[in-house]
Amino acid sequence: MSTLSPTLELACELIRRPSVTPLDEGCQALMMQRLQDAGFELEPMRIEEVDNFWARHGSACSEDNGPVLCFAGHTDVVPTGPLQAWQHQPFDALIDADGMLCGRGAADMKGSLASMIIAVERFVADYPKHKGVITFLITSDEEGPAQHGTRAVVERLRARNERLDWCIVGEPSSSELLGDVVKNGRRGSLGATLTVRGKQGHVAYPQLAKNPIHLAAPALAELAAEHWDAGNEFFPPTSFQVSNLNAGTGATNVIPGDLTAIFNFRFSTESTVEGLQQRVAEILDRHGLDWHIDWALSGMPFLTEPGALLDAVAASIRQVTGRETKPSTSGGTSDGRFIATLGTQVVEVGPVNATIHQIDERVLASDLELLTEVYYQTLVNLLAC
Repeated sequence: MSTLSPTLELACELIRRPSVTPLDEGCQALMMQRLQDAGFELEPMRIEEVDNFWARHGSACSEDNGPVLCFAGHTDVVPTGPLQAWQHQPFDALIDADGMLCGRGAADMKGSLASMIIAVERFVADYPKHKGVITFLITSDEEGPAQHGTRAVVERLRARNERLDWCIVGEPSSSELLGDVVKNGRRGSLGATLTVRGKQGHVAYPQLAKNPIHLAAPALAELAAEHWDAGNEFFPPTSFQVSNLNAGTGATNVIPGDLTAIFNFRFSTESTVEGLQQRVAEILDRHGLDWHIDWALSGMPFLTEPGALLDAVAASIRQVTGRETKPSTSGGTSDGRFIATLGTQVVEVGPVNATIHQIDERVLASDLELLTEVYYQTLVNLLAC
């Protein structure tokens, strides 16, 4: 049996810990020990039921300590789903005959965490007096509510005026081949729960009732057809989607008294939260509805334009894989949205995302070796001296 590389050995150790959100199950202790051995200062931050840590390796060739580069990620994973549906047990962490590392978290994102640790260990050994500061921000609350993880740690960092110039988040950004896509931003996410009030009654006497389904349908159709913005060179247009629609008592002869619709905007920098809220209100009022909305903003859009970080990442991917990467702002949200509020340039760089959150999650084992090299070369490009 062949010996595993340091990256794959660490990835397997992490995957074998069943850290279903918000549990960490010792993943962070393992990572912190490795970082402490490499000379990092450690700061565990348990907030409510969530384990987080902040680690720092400083100092340097420059008097002002130079730029601060952060590696960010999460040790928690989504639930497995039915165990009998998995080809291999989700926390066994094995490499199959096709060279795929199989297990929950292989792609999202324990493989990336292993690559980060190994790359940084090697870099600080090769460049003990590197420029600037290397930090880690790791949480076990990314796949869940995301209230006591990166969001809360960022607020602590903000309160003590910690500076983060650049951040690499290990989310699985690649589409088909390692490094073909990196995320240099994300659209904002604005959710809403709309209640439309009518009047309950008998279906045979509609004149004595007000059917909220009939009343709301034209307004929802107009919202769905609305052109919110055209996007821009970095972001696709803002989208509106209804995800839940509920009304009725279950009986066929009762007109319901109210309707609840849950919808979401994924919005570009061409729209604002206030602007979207105002336009929704205008449409609902135009249809004469008796309505109420509870809004929930889960993240503002952020963008890292071409510059030192994106250039260094692109050059590293080109050097390691021979391919040109494509910056993209598509997809869902990530913890990068919280880190970006510090004025930080944020780029997500990770393995292929084809199987994330699925039964039989897996990633090409050799891709994690390449990812380690991409992270290492990015460190060299930014901080070697």
